[in-house]
Amino acid sequence: MSDASEGNIRRRPMRAASRATAASTTGTAAVRATTAQPPPSGARAAPRRPRSGFDWRTTFGSLENRDFLYLWLGMLVMMGGMQMQMIARGYLAYDLTSSPFLLGVVNSGFAVPLLALSLFGGAFADRLERKYIIQFGQGMAALLSIIIGVAIHLDVVAWYHLWIASIVQGSLFAFLMPARQAIIPQLVGQDRLSNAMALNAAAMSAMTLFAPALAGWAYAYLGPYNVYYIISGLAIIAFLLSGMLPKTGTGAGRRPAPVMGDILAGLVYIRHSPIVLILLLMGLATSLLAMPFRFLMPLFVVDVYRMGPEAMGLLVTIMGGGSLVGALFIASIGQSRRGMLLLLGSFMSGIALLLIAVIPVYNIAAALMILLGLGDAGRRTLNQSLIMEEVEDQYRGRVMSVFMLNFGLMPLGVLPAGTAAEYLGGQAVVGILALLLLGVTTLVLVTQRRLREMP
Repeated sequence: MSDASEGNIRRRPMRAASRATAASTTGTAAVRATTAQPPPSGARAAPRRPRSGFDWRTTFGSLENRDFLYLWLGMLVMMGGMQMQMIARGYLAYDLTSSPFLLGVVNSGFAVPLLALSLFGGAFADRLERKYIIQFGQGMAALLSIIIGVAIHLDVVAWYHLWIASIVQGSLFAFLMPARQAIIPQLVGQDRLSNAMALNAAAMSAMTLFAPALAGWAYAYLGPYNVYYIISGLAIIAFLLSGMLPKTGTGAGRRPAPVMGDILAGLVYIRHSPIVLILLLMGLATSLLAMPFRFLMPLFVVDVYRMGPEAMGLLVTIMGGGSLVGALFIASIGQSRRGMLLLLGSFMSGIALLLIAVIPVYNIAAALMILLGLGDAGRRTLNQSLIMEEVEDQYRGRVMSVFMLNFGLMPLGVLPAGTAAEYLGGQAVVGILALLLLGVTTLVLVTQRRLREMP
Protein backbone atom coordinates (compact mmCIF):
# COMPACT_ATOMS: atom_id res chain seq x y z
CA MET A 1 0.00 0.00 0.00
CA SER A 2 1.40 3.41 -0.99
CA ASP A 3 2.13 6.14 1.54
CA ALA A 4 -0.61 8.28 0.02
CA SER A 5 -3.17 5.48 0.38
CA GLU A 6 -2.11 4.85 3.94
CA GLY A 7 -2.51 8.53 4.67
CA ASN A 8 -6.05 8.42 3.34
CA ILE A 9 -6.87 5.49 5.58
CA ARG A 10 -5.40 7.06 8.70
CA ARG A 11 -7.02 10.44 8.16
CA ARG A 12 -9.81 10.86 10.69
CA PRO A 13 -13.29 11.79 9.39
CA MET A 14 -14.08 15.46 9.88
CA ARG A 15 -17.23 17.49 10.10
CA ALA A 16 -18.92 18.31 6.82
CA ALA A 17 -18.19 22.00 7.21
CA SER A 18 -14.40 21.47 7.13
CA ARG A 19 -14.14 18.76 4.52
CA ALA A 20 -13.64 20.95 1.46
CA THR A 21 -10.67 22.73 3.07
CA ALA A 22 -9.15 19.49 4.34
CA ALA A 23 -9.41 17.87 0.92
CA SER A 24 -7.18 20.50 -0.69
CA THR A 25 -4.40 19.85 1.84
CA THR A 26 -4.49 16.06 1.91
CA GLY A 27 -4.51 15.27 -1.79
CA THR A 28 -7.96 13.68 -1.76
CA ALA A 29 -9.88 16.51 -3.40
CA ALA A 30 -10.99 14.31 -6.28
CA VAL A 31 -12.62 11.77 -3.98
CA ARG A 32 -14.32 14.38 -1.82
CA ALA A 33 -15.53 16.28 -4.87
CA THR A 34 -17.19 13.07 -6.05
CA THR A 35 -19.01 12.53 -2.77
CA ALA A 36 -19.95 16.19 -2.46
CA GLN A 37 -21.58 16.39 -5.89
CA PRO A 38 -25.40 16.41 -6.03
CA PRO A 39 -26.84 12.90 -6.17
CA PRO A 40 -27.69 11.69 -9.66
CA SER A 41 -31.01 11.98 -11.41
CA GLY A 42 -33.57 12.45 -8.66
CA ALA A 43 -31.61 14.93 -6.49
CA ARG A 44 -30.64 17.69 -8.89
CA ALA A 45 -32.06 20.55 -6.87
CA ALA A 46 -29.76 23.03 -5.13
CA PRO A 47 -28.43 21.77 -1.78
CA ARG A 48 -30.63 22.56 1.19
CA ARG A 49 -29.43 23.94 4.47
CA PRO A 50 -29.51 21.14 7.07
CA ARG A 51 -32.79 21.36 8.96
CA SER A 52 -33.03 21.14 12.73
CA GLY A 53 -36.00 20.84 15.05
CA PHE A 54 -39.19 18.81 14.84
CA ASP A 55 -41.35 19.40 11.75
CA TRP A 56 -43.88 16.71 10.89
CA ARG A 57 -44.47 18.24 7.45
CA THR A 58 -41.01 17.10 6.33
CA THR A 59 -41.32 13.56 7.69
CA PHE A 60 -41.38 12.05 4.18
CA GLY A 61 -39.10 14.63 2.60
CA SER A 62 -36.58 12.13 1.22
CA LEU A 63 -39.31 10.46 -0.82
CA GLU A 64 -39.45 13.60 -2.97
CA ASN A 65 -36.19 12.31 -4.41
CA ARG A 66 -37.30 10.05 -7.26
CA ASP A 67 -34.28 7.75 -7.05
CA PHE A 68 -34.58 7.24 -3.30
CA LEU A 69 -38.32 6.62 -3.75
CA TYR A 70 -37.50 3.69 -6.06
CA LEU A 71 -34.93 2.36 -3.58
CA TRP A 72 -37.35 2.77 -0.65
CA LEU A 73 -40.24 1.05 -2.42
CA GLY A 74 -37.93 -1.79 -3.40
CA MET A 75 -36.80 -2.15 0.20
CA LEU A 76 -40.42 -2.04 1.39
CA VAL A 77 -41.56 -4.95 -0.77
CA MET A 78 -38.29 -6.86 -0.19
CA MET A 79 -38.65 -6.62 3.60
CA GLY A 80 -42.30 -7.60 3.30
CA GLY A 81 -41.25 -10.75 1.45
CA MET A 82 -38.51 -11.43 3.97
CA GLN A 83 -40.92 -11.16 6.91
CA MET A 84 -43.39 -13.45 5.15
CA GLN A 85 -40.65 -15.95 4.43
CA MET A 86 -39.55 -16.07 8.07
CA ILE A 87 -43.09 -17.05 9.10
CA ALA A 88 -43.66 -19.51 6.24
CA ARG A 89 -40.23 -21.13 6.59
CA GLY A 90 -40.66 -21.65 10.33
CA TYR A 91 -44.15 -23.13 10.04
CA LEU A 92 -43.14 -25.37 7.16
CA ALA A 93 -39.96 -26.59 8.84
CA TYR A 94 -41.89 -27.58 11.95
CA ASP A 95 -44.68 -29.18 9.87
CA LEU A 96 -42.09 -31.31 8.08
CA THR A 97 -40.02 -32.33 11.10
CA SER A 98 -41.96 -31.73 14.35
CA SER A 99 -38.49 -31.03 15.76
CA PRO A 100 -37.66 -27.82 17.64
CA PHE A 101 -33.96 -28.59 17.11
CA LEU A 102 -34.27 -28.78 13.32
CA LEU A 103 -36.45 -25.66 13.39
CA GLY A 104 -33.55 -23.87 15.08
CA VAL A 105 -31.08 -25.29 12.54
CA VAL A 106 -33.17 -24.01 9.61
CA ASN A 107 -33.58 -20.54 11.12
CA SER A 108 -29.91 -20.24 12.08
CA GLY A 109 -28.79 -20.93 8.51
CA PHE A 110 -29.37 -17.27 7.62
CA ALA A 111 -27.07 -15.87 10.32
CA VAL A 112 -23.94 -17.95 9.65
CA PRO A 113 -23.11 -16.67 6.12
CA LEU A 114 -24.15 -13.17 7.19
CA LEU A 115 -21.41 -13.31 9.79
CA ALA A 116 -18.86 -15.00 7.51
CA LEU A 117 -19.38 -12.97 4.33
CA SER A 118 -20.44 -9.47 5.39
CA LEU A 119 -16.89 -8.08 5.23
CA PHE A 120 -16.53 -9.40 1.67
CA GLY A 121 -19.93 -7.88 0.82
CA GLY A 122 -18.73 -4.51 2.06
CA ALA A 123 -15.55 -4.72 -0.01
CA PHE A 124 -17.54 -5.51 -3.15
CA ALA A 125 -19.94 -2.63 -2.40
CA ASP A 126 -16.95 -0.25 -2.49
CA ARG A 127 -15.33 -1.67 -5.63
CA LEU A 128 -18.33 -2.50 -7.89
CA GLU A 129 -21.40 -0.64 -9.11
CA ARG A 130 -23.80 -0.74 -6.14
CA LYS A 131 -26.92 -0.70 -8.30
CA TYR A 132 -25.92 -4.00 -9.93
CA ILE A 133 -25.13 -5.65 -6.59
CA ILE A 134 -28.61 -4.72 -5.32
CA GLN A 135 -30.27 -6.03 -8.47
CA PHE A 136 -28.32 -9.28 -8.43
CA GLY A 137 -29.26 -9.97 -4.81
CA GLN A 138 -32.93 -9.30 -5.39
CA GLY A 139 -33.04 -11.32 -8.60
CA MET A 140 -31.41 -14.32 -6.94
CA ALA A 141 -33.79 -14.04 -3.98
CA ALA A 142 -36.73 -14.20 -6.41
CA LEU A 143 -35.29 -17.28 -8.12
CA LEU A 144 -34.66 -18.98 -4.78
CA SER A 145 -38.26 -18.44 -3.62
CA ILE A 146 -39.63 -19.78 -6.90
CA ILE A 147 -37.53 -22.95 -6.55
CA ILE A 148 -38.78 -23.58 -3.00
CA GLY A 149 -42.37 -22.83 -4.03
CA VAL A 150 -42.19 -25.34 -6.88
CA ALA A 151 -40.61 -27.96 -4.58
CA ILE A 152 -43.48 -27.52 -2.11
CA HIS A 153 -46.05 -27.61 -4.92
CA LEU A 154 -44.57 -30.91 -6.21
CA ASP A 155 -44.43 -32.28 -2.65
CA VAL A 156 -40.70 -33.00 -2.83
CA VAL A 157 -39.52 -30.42 -0.31
CA ALA A 158 -37.51 -31.54 2.74
CA TRP A 159 -36.27 -29.61 5.76
CA TYR A 160 -32.71 -29.50 4.45
CA HIS A 161 -33.95 -27.72 1.31
CA LEU A 162 -35.21 -24.95 3.59
CA TRP A 163 -31.90 -24.96 5.46
CA ILE A 164 -29.88 -24.62 2.24
CA ALA A 165 -32.22 -21.87 1.03
CA SER A 166 -31.72 -20.07 4.34
CA ILE A 167 -27.93 -20.24 3.93
CA VAL A 168 -28.09 -18.96 0.34
CA GLN A 169 -30.39 -16.12 1.36
CA GLY A 170 -28.02 -15.12 4.17
CA SER A 171 -25.15 -15.11 1.68
CA LEU A 172 -27.10 -12.87 -0.71
CA PHE A 173 -27.95 -10.42 2.05
CA ALA A 174 -24.30 -10.24 3.11
CA PHE A 175 -23.60 -8.60 -0.26
CA LEU A 176 -26.91 -6.84 -0.90
CA MET A 177 -27.36 -4.93 2.37
CA PRO A 178 -23.98 -3.09 2.51
CA ALA A 179 -24.53 -1.91 -1.06
CA ARG A 180 -28.11 -0.86 -0.32
CA GLN A 181 -27.09 1.12 2.78
CA ALA A 182 -24.01 2.68 1.17
CA ILE A 183 -25.95 3.96 -1.87
CA ILE A 184 -28.40 6.03 0.20
CA PRO A 185 -26.08 9.03 0.79
CA GLN A 186 -25.28 9.08 -2.93
CA LEU A 187 -28.98 9.43 -3.71
CA VAL A 188 -30.22 11.87 -1.07
CA GLY A 189 -27.12 13.81 0.02
CA GLN A 190 -25.90 14.53 3.53
CA ASP A 191 -28.68 16.91 4.62
CA ARG A 192 -31.43 14.29 4.20
CA LEU A 193 -29.50 11.23 5.24
CA SER A 194 -31.06 10.92 8.71
CA ASN A 195 -34.52 11.36 7.22
CA ALA A 196 -33.86 8.67 4.61
CA MET A 197 -32.48 6.21 7.18
CA ALA A 198 -35.46 6.84 9.46
CA LEU A 199 -37.89 6.20 6.61
CA ASN A 200 -36.05 2.94 5.91
CA ALA A 201 -36.50 1.94 9.56
CA ALA A 202 -40.17 2.97 9.45
CA ALA A 203 -40.75 0.75 6.41
CA MET A 204 -39.12 -2.20 8.18
CA SER A 205 -41.27 -1.64 11.26
CA ALA A 206 -44.42 -1.40 9.15
CA MET A 207 -43.60 -4.68 7.43
CA THR A 208 -42.96 -6.30 10.82
CA LEU A 209 -46.50 -5.29 11.79
CA PHE A 210 -48.37 -6.41 8.68
CA ALA A 211 -46.38 -8.97 6.67
CA PRO A 212 -46.33 -11.80 9.28
CA ALA A 213 -50.13 -11.64 9.61
CA LEU A 214 -50.51 -11.78 5.82
CA ALA A 215 -48.13 -14.74 5.66
CA GLY A 216 -50.06 -16.63 8.35
CA TRP A 217 -53.36 -16.05 6.57
CA ALA A 218 -51.94 -17.06 3.17
CA TYR A 219 -50.27 -20.15 4.64
CA ALA A 220 -53.55 -21.30 6.20
CA TYR A 221 -55.89 -20.57 3.29
CA LEU A 222 -53.72 -20.64 0.14
CA GLY A 223 -51.05 -23.17 1.07
CA PRO A 224 -47.32 -22.70 1.74
CA TYR A 225 -46.32 -22.90 -1.94
CA ASN A 226 -48.52 -19.89 -2.74
CA VAL A 227 -46.85 -17.96 0.08
CA TYR A 228 -43.51 -18.58 -1.62
CA TYR A 229 -44.95 -17.54 -4.98
CA ILE A 230 -46.13 -14.28 -3.40
CA ILE A 231 -42.65 -13.79 -1.93
CA SER A 232 -41.16 -14.38 -5.39
CA GLY A 233 -43.47 -11.77 -6.88
CA LEU A 234 -42.42 -9.22 -4.27
CA ALA A 235 -38.73 -9.93 -4.99
CA ILE A 236 -39.33 -9.43 -8.72
CA ILE A 237 -41.02 -6.08 -8.02
CA ALA A 238 -38.00 -5.06 -5.93
CA PHE A 239 -35.69 -6.13 -8.78
CA LEU A 240 -37.59 -4.00 -11.29
CA LEU A 241 -37.64 -0.97 -8.99
CA SER A 242 -33.89 -1.17 -8.39
CA GLY A 243 -33.43 -1.24 -12.16
CA MET A 244 -34.70 2.36 -12.22
CA LEU A 245 -31.85 3.55 -9.98
CA PRO A 246 -29.03 5.57 -11.56
CA LYS A 247 -25.50 4.25 -11.76
CA THR A 248 -23.41 5.62 -8.93
CA GLY A 249 -20.00 5.15 -10.52
CA THR A 250 -18.79 3.26 -7.48
CA GLY A 251 -15.43 1.68 -8.11
CA ALA A 252 -15.04 3.33 -11.52
CA GLY A 253 -11.39 3.79 -12.43
CA ARG A 254 -10.05 1.83 -9.46
CA ARG A 255 -7.07 -0.37 -9.99
CA PRO A 256 -7.70 -4.11 -9.43
CA ALA A 257 -6.67 -5.04 -5.91
CA PRO A 258 -7.03 -8.14 -3.73
CA VAL A 259 -10.35 -8.23 -1.89
CA MET A 260 -8.57 -9.04 1.37
CA GLY A 261 -6.53 -5.88 0.91
CA ASP A 262 -9.73 -3.85 0.61
CA ILE A 263 -11.14 -5.49 3.75
CA LEU A 264 -7.96 -4.78 5.69
CA ALA A 265 -7.93 -1.16 4.47
CA GLY A 266 -11.50 -0.75 5.70
CA LEU A 267 -10.66 -2.16 9.13
CA VAL A 268 -7.61 0.11 9.42
CA TYR A 269 -9.77 3.09 8.44
CA ILE A 270 -12.23 2.23 11.23
CA ARG A 271 -9.40 1.74 13.70
CA HIS A 272 -8.12 5.26 13.03
CA SER A 273 -11.58 6.89 13.00
CA PRO A 274 -12.44 7.21 16.72
CA ILE A 275 -16.05 8.37 16.43
CA VAL A 276 -16.87 5.70 13.84
CA LEU A 277 -15.29 3.05 16.07
CA ILE A 278 -17.31 4.25 19.06
CA LEU A 279 -20.56 4.18 17.07
CA LEU A 280 -19.85 0.65 15.81
CA LEU A 281 -18.96 -0.61 19.29
CA MET A 282 -22.05 1.01 20.72
CA GLY A 283 -24.19 -0.68 18.09
CA LEU A 284 -22.61 -4.02 18.93
CA ALA A 285 -23.02 -3.57 22.68
CA THR A 286 -26.67 -2.58 22.44
CA SER A 287 -27.42 -5.51 20.10
CA LEU A 288 -25.80 -8.02 22.46
CA LEU A 289 -27.51 -6.55 25.53
CA ALA A 290 -30.93 -5.41 24.26
CA MET A 291 -31.84 -7.93 21.56
CA PRO A 292 -31.73 -11.18 23.62
CA PHE A 293 -35.00 -10.18 25.29
CA ARG A 294 -36.86 -10.76 22.04
CA PHE A 295 -35.72 -14.38 22.07
CA LEU A 296 -36.44 -14.77 25.80
CA MET A 297 -39.93 -13.32 25.49
CA PRO A 298 -41.65 -16.76 25.47
CA LEU A 299 -40.16 -17.39 28.92
CA PHE A 300 -41.89 -14.27 30.24
CA VAL A 301 -45.19 -15.00 28.54
CA VAL A 302 -45.39 -18.62 29.72
CA ASP A 303 -43.52 -18.68 33.04
CA VAL A 304 -44.01 -15.15 34.36
CA TYR A 305 -47.32 -13.92 32.93
CA ARG A 306 -48.94 -17.41 32.64
CA MET A 307 -50.46 -16.58 29.28
CA GLY A 308 -50.54 -18.03 25.76
CA PRO A 309 -49.09 -17.29 22.30
CA GLU A 310 -51.68 -14.64 21.48
CA ALA A 311 -50.31 -12.59 24.39
CA MET A 312 -46.83 -12.82 22.94
CA GLY A 313 -48.10 -11.79 19.53
CA LEU A 314 -49.66 -8.68 21.06
CA LEU A 315 -46.38 -7.75 22.78
CA VAL A 316 -44.46 -8.05 19.48
CA THR A 317 -47.09 -5.98 17.67
CA ILE A 318 -46.99 -3.19 20.27
CA MET A 319 -43.19 -3.13 20.14
CA GLY A 320 -43.32 -2.90 16.35
CA GLY A 321 -45.76 -0.01 16.61
CA GLY A 322 -43.40 1.78 19.00
CA SER A 323 -40.53 1.27 16.55
CA LEU A 324 -42.65 2.69 13.72
CA VAL A 325 -43.59 5.79 15.72
CA GLY A 326 -39.98 6.28 16.80
CA ALA A 327 -38.68 6.02 13.26
CA LEU A 328 -41.22 8.56 11.98
CA PHE A 329 -40.31 10.94 14.80
CA ILE A 330 -36.62 10.72 13.88
CA ALA A 331 -37.54 11.36 10.24
CA SER A 332 -39.16 14.62 11.39
CA ILE A 333 -36.40 16.10 13.55
CA GLY A 334 -33.75 16.89 10.94
CA GLN A 335 -30.19 17.38 12.18
CA SER A 336 -30.86 18.26 15.79
CA ARG A 337 -28.94 16.79 18.76
CA ARG A 338 -28.84 13.36 17.17
CA GLY A 339 -25.88 12.22 19.26
CA MET A 340 -27.81 12.81 22.46
CA LEU A 341 -30.93 11.23 20.97
CA LEU A 342 -28.89 8.12 20.17
CA LEU A 343 -27.81 7.91 23.80
CA LEU A 344 -31.38 8.60 24.92
CA GLY A 345 -32.64 5.70 22.80
CA SER A 346 -30.14 3.38 24.48
CA PHE A 347 -31.21 4.63 27.93
CA MET A 348 -34.87 4.08 27.02
CA SER A 349 -34.18 0.48 26.03
CA GLY A 350 -32.25 -0.18 29.24
CA ILE A 351 -34.90 1.37 31.49
CA ALA A 352 -37.73 -0.50 29.73
CA LEU A 353 -35.92 -3.84 30.08
CA LEU A 354 -35.14 -3.18 33.74
CA LEU A 355 -38.79 -2.40 34.51
CA ILE A 356 -39.95 -5.51 32.61
CA ALA A 357 -37.55 -7.58 34.69
CA VAL A 358 -38.67 -6.26 38.09
CA ILE A 359 -42.42 -5.85 37.48
CA PRO A 360 -44.01 -9.23 36.56
CA VAL A 361 -47.29 -7.78 35.27
CA TYR A 362 -48.37 -8.38 31.68
CA ASN A 363 -50.30 -5.11 31.20
CA ILE A 364 -47.33 -3.09 32.40
CA ALA A 365 -45.04 -5.07 30.10
CA ALA A 366 -47.38 -4.31 27.19
CA ALA A 367 -47.10 -0.58 27.91
CA LEU A 368 -43.32 -0.86 28.24
CA MET A 369 -43.15 -2.40 24.76
CA ILE A 370 -43.85 1.09 23.40
CA LEU A 371 -40.82 2.47 25.23
CA LEU A 372 -38.72 -0.47 24.08
CA GLY A 373 -39.79 0.03 20.47
CA LEU A 374 -39.03 3.75 20.61
CA GLY A 375 -35.58 3.08 22.03
CA ASP A 376 -34.88 0.40 19.43
CA ALA A 377 -35.80 2.74 16.55
CA GLY A 378 -33.62 5.50 17.96
CA ARG A 379 -30.59 3.28 18.40
CA ARG A 380 -30.68 1.59 15.02
CA THR A 381 -31.65 4.54 12.85
CA LEU A 382 -29.43 7.22 14.36
CA ASN A 383 -26.46 4.91 14.72
CA GLN A 384 -26.45 4.04 11.03
CA SER A 385 -27.05 7.59 9.79
CA LEU A 386 -24.32 9.09 12.00
CA ILE A 387 -21.86 6.42 10.86
CA MET A 388 -22.56 7.07 7.19
CA GLU A 389 -22.22 10.83 7.62
CA GLU A 390 -18.79 10.40 9.20
CA VAL A 391 -17.43 7.87 6.69
CA GLU A 392 -16.02 8.79 3.28
CA ASP A 393 -17.91 7.32 0.36
CA GLN A 394 -15.13 4.97 -0.77
CA TYR A 395 -15.30 3.21 2.64
CA ARG A 396 -19.05 3.23 3.28
CA GLY A 397 -19.72 -0.29 2.04
CA ARG A 398 -16.97 -1.79 4.17
CA VAL A 399 -17.94 0.16 7.28
CA MET A 400 -21.61 -0.80 6.93
CA SER A 401 -20.60 -4.43 6.47
CA VAL A 402 -18.92 -4.25 9.89
CA PHE A 403 -22.13 -2.77 11.29
CA MET A 404 -24.06 -5.68 9.78
CA LEU A 405 -21.94 -8.13 11.74
CA ASN A 406 -24.23 -7.24 14.65
CA PHE A 407 -26.92 -9.42 13.12
CA GLY A 408 -24.57 -12.39 12.82
CA LEU A 409 -23.09 -11.85 16.28
CA MET A 410 -26.49 -11.58 17.93
CA PRO A 411 -26.57 -15.33 18.76
CA LEU A 412 -23.48 -14.70 20.90
CA GLY A 413 -25.71 -12.64 23.15
CA VAL A 414 -28.73 -14.93 22.93
CA LEU A 415 -26.91 -18.20 23.71
CA PRO A 416 -25.37 -17.18 27.07
CA ALA A 417 -28.56 -15.34 28.00
CA GLY A 418 -30.63 -18.44 27.32
CA THR A 419 -28.19 -20.64 29.20
CA ALA A 420 -28.18 -18.30 32.21
CA ALA A 421 -31.98 -18.18 32.18
CA GLU A 422 -32.01 -21.95 32.75
CA TYR A 423 -30.41 -21.38 36.18
CA LEU A 424 -31.32 -17.81 37.16
CA GLY A 425 -34.65 -17.33 35.45
CA GLY A 426 -35.61 -14.95 32.66
CA GLN A 427 -36.32 -11.97 34.92
CA ALA A 428 -32.88 -12.05 36.53
CA VAL A 429 -31.08 -12.39 33.22
CA VAL A 430 -32.99 -9.56 31.54
CA GLY A 431 -32.39 -7.40 34.61
CA ILE A 432 -28.63 -8.03 34.41
CA LEU A 433 -28.58 -7.24 30.69
CA ALA A 434 -30.53 -4.03 31.34
CA LEU A 435 -28.07 -2.90 34.01
CA LEU A 436 -25.14 -3.64 31.68
CA LEU A 437 -26.79 -1.68 28.87
CA LEU A 438 -27.38 1.29 31.17
CA GLY A 439 -23.78 1.08 32.39
CA VAL A 440 -22.31 1.03 28.86
CA THR A 441 -24.51 3.93 27.77
CA THR A 442 -23.53 5.97 30.82
CA LEU A 443 -19.85 5.31 30.13
CA VAL A 444 -20.23 6.51 26.53
CA LEU A 445 -22.21 9.56 27.68
CA VAL A 446 -19.50 10.58 30.14
CA THR A 447 -16.44 9.89 27.99
CA GLN A 448 -17.52 10.76 24.43
CA ARG A 449 -17.94 14.51 24.19
CA ARG A 450 -17.81 14.45 20.39
CA LEU A 451 -20.80 12.10 20.28
CA ARG A 452 -22.76 14.21 22.78
CA GLU A 453 -22.26 17.30 20.65
CA MET A 454 -23.07 15.77 17.27
CA PRO A 455 -25.87 17.73 15.54
